[in-house]
Amino acid sequence: MPTSKAAEEAALYDELIGRSREMSVIGSCAAVLGWDEQTYMPAGAAAHRGEQSAVLAGLQHDRAVDPRLGELLTTLEGGEIAAEGDSIRAANIRQLRRDYDRRTKLPRSLVEALARTTSLAQQEWIAARKNSDFESFRPRLEQVLELKRQESRCLHETVMRERRAASKSAHPEDAPAPDAGATLYDPLLDQYEPGAETARLRVLFEALRQELSPFVREIVEASRKRESTAGRAKTSILERSYPVDRQRMLGESAAAALGFDFERGRLDVSAHPFCTGIGPGDVRATTRFDAHQFSDAFFGVLHEVGHGLYEQGLPVEQYGAPAGEAVSLGVHESQSRLWENAVGRSRPFWNYWFPIARRTFHEALHDVSLDEFLAAVNHVEPSLIRVQADEVTYNLHILIRFELEQALLTGDLPVADLPSAWNAKYAELLGVTPSTDAQGCLQDVHWSAGLFGYFPTYTLGNLYAAQLFSRARVELDGLDEAFGRGDFSTLLAWLRDKIHRHGRRYAPTDLIERAVGASVDHRPLMDSLRHKYGVLYGI
Repeated sequence: MPTSKAAEEAALYDELIGRSREMSVIGSCAAVLGWDEQTYMPAGAAAHRGEQSAVLAGLQHDRAVDPRLGELLTTLEGGEIAAEGDSIRAANIRQLRRDYDRRTKLPRSLVEALARTTSLAQQEWIAARKNSDFESFRPRLEQVLELKRQESRCLHETVMRERRAASKSAHPEDAPAPDAGATLYDPLLDQYEPGAETARLRVLFEALRQELSPFVREIVEASRKRESTAGRAKTSILERSYPVDRQRMLGESAAAALGFDFERGRLDVSAHPFCTGIGPGDVRATTRFDAHQFSDAFFGVLHEVGHGLYEQGLPVEQYGAPAGEAVSLGVHESQSRLWENAVGRSRPFWNYWFPIARRTFHEALHDVSLDEFLAAVNHVEPSLIRVQADEVTYNLHILIRFELEQALLTGDLPVADLPSAWNAKYAELLGVTPSTDAQGCLQDVHWSAGLFGYFPTYTLGNLYAAQLFSRARVELDGLDEAFGRGDFSTLLAWLRDKIHRHGRRYAPTDLIERAVGASVDHRPLMDSLRHKYGVLYGI
């Protein structure tokens, strides 16, 4: 029989989780509105949707900063549950404290203003992108930026206090000194990748760039030399006629084979592909189709379904508590990039799926060999559009955004100068220059949605994915043979055990290190790229 003190503490813990779950339900309502806004909402509803989003954001914020929540946390932090080490209950208390400390620093008026403004901004971005007219979007982007600066200043001291506390048991002497850019950027980055630091990411990303840029140049040169040979990657085969209804059928079949449960999820169409977890039994993924572009939709489906598999693998019994939530966007991205690239662009995967694709698109693929198809879907070429970028050059797109959004936040880069700065960065790092704003700084939804600090999680996701897949190959026998049979269950079960089931129980880097037995490093990604593309391009 539990003691009266233990029973009382358990009751307080249940109240805490109940309040957390209520906030999650409100958040799930906002997520439905966000999904609808990107899929089926008529353009004329934008202003009203902004008001709806603001009201829900305000309601959720009120519950998130309720003093009673703080009282419960303070009491529980001094009790036996919080002393359980890395137990799920102790982790929930730690993470809810983290969330509470941040939310109480944000005024309700700012939360509502951000929800209202970004809802409007996303609709205006869609129109500006369609018309390739950055100037029409510029005033709204300036407004979003100012709100994000306010948000960063509100959160700064809380984030820095946690860093100082963590450094007492770490090694602060090897940490690069923060600057004005990091001071503004860190609190926003921390929302998407808890514990990440701008200064450390700069060092990690620069190490990646130093190896990646020369490798891209090697591939481009090798490709030029082989342009007249039969081994050239004929990407035009991916631009033949691929009826949209058949693309959807093949994409849904592949998603189901990977393990995506369509009884607990769905696939729709949006201007910018995304995936959102609404709640238990409700995961929504989207893609976009082009009847003369095979790769966009198919690999977009694999990518978003990778996110969806993570959401469907979170422990349902912990819904509404941190242990039932994804730990970070970097880890989330690792799941999507692993399935899209490490699995979905591999020969074993297409040993099974290419015969099915040929039957589905007989007119387009009847004269194409597996080798030609693999060369096409793995073709490397510096390009303008991030979401269409190949596996090798993709991270260069992210490094550009990482630099630009820091400069936007500090004001070192005036918003009016963003198009020219963007074009200059693309010319410098990728050797290509956008001819329109739609191909340039208007191509991504993130800044209109207020997601400053989000972009670096894409590269972190690629780094994590390379380490995870490398470790999975060590621990799991016969993966290639299983993929060749269309069986992906062994890999999914491994990811469920190593990543999905833990929710936010561990910090992102701790979770990855537990899974792979090593710290986060750029070298496994470079090793995998060199091995795969060295063979494809003979370098």
